[in-house]
Amino acid sequence: MTYFEITAKDKETNARTGILKTSHGPVQTPVFMPVATHGSVKALSQSDIQKIGSECILSNTYHLYLRPGIETLKKFCGLHNFMNYHKPILTDSGGFQVYSLSKLRKITENGVHFFSHWDGSSHFFTPERVIDYQAVINSDIWTCLDVCLENPASYEQAKDGLKKTMKWAERSAEHFAVLRKKHHGDTPPLLFGIVQGAVFEDLRKESVIHLSDIGVDGFAIGGLSVGETKKQMMETLVATLRHIPKEKPVYFMGLGTPEDIWNAVEAGVDMFDCVLPTRNARNGQALTSKGKIYVKNSCYKNDITPLDPECDCETCLNYAKGYLSHLYKTRELLSHRLLSIHNLRFLINQLHAVRKAVKEGNFKEKKREFFESYLPR
Repeated sequence: MTYFEITAKDKETNARTGILKTSHGPVQTPVFMPVATHGSVKALSQSDIQKIGSECILSNTYHLYLRPGIETLKKFCGLHNFMNYHKPILTDSGGFQVYSLSKLRKITENGVHFFSHWDGSSHFFTPERVIDYQAVINSDIWTCLDVCLENPASYEQAKDGLKKTMKWAERSAEHFAVLRKKHHGDTPPLLFGIVQGAVFEDLRKESVIHLSDIGVDGFAIGGLSVGETKKQMMETLVATLRHIPKEKPVYFMGLGTPEDIWNAVEAGVDMFDCVLPTRNARNGQALTSKGKIYVKNSCYKNDITPLDPECDCETCLNYAKGYLSHLYKTRELLSHRLLSIHNLRFLINQLHAVRKAVKEGNFKEKKREFFESYLPR
């Protein structure tokens, strides 16, 4: 069965649209996935997530394993029931969290020993256990355990990390295949392998070829947007995409600024996630078609206009900048919700515009128009 169908291609770039079929419904690509690390998109209800038009969300195996815990998720028969969200969910394996909590972990050939950042308890992740945990979470798209390095990393560090990542991918895929045969239903879960190799093209190529040989359902670009320059990031991305089979979906892990998304789609990426829209909302920042604004700035105190007249979200249809500025300055939690709704809807609308541009054959023109408005000289 084919799980990913390409529906349109841009003639001048590598941008494309597609449909990714999952057990909880289809996902139109390119797509932005709001991040629900602990089973919740920060400050938003599941009703809010539905209203902003989310087609798929991301949650994290590492965090869900620690809290609420695997036994609790078993009681609820998975994350969908636990959080009352019934659209597709992708789960990150936890490799990035191992990297970001580096003071608390030790990586070995067999897996990762780490201490919980909640209570200091000791735990051990293996590639097989991470697959088992995602089976309990019952997400639609699973990822392999990987070693994520901070940039700049030396060639030797990157090669060693990739060596472990490749071995773990083999073990993950083998264990996943066993569980997949036991799956009941029309559409089984999908397995994405994570491409590593820091900024070294030969290592990235080796990683892609290895995952292709394993036969993963999709490719997740890991280890970028973690300390390298934007130039290095894009050069490495383009070099990596040269080797990925065109019929497979490509997911750029942790990328979420509007300009980066347009650039990455042009290169051939299909899926994105990032915490920035909600994190920046909690700091008073709003994304608009004219660029980023900070509602805490004094110029917005008496502003009676919406954040973005071109936006159709609940926030822009009902509230003025002056009110949002007041909420933020008085530390009212409603500001977190309203700004998060807007930022996520803004990015989702950008992906709608991207898909429309690809289908109409004017991607480069629409990208140029966006950049001229969003990043004026």
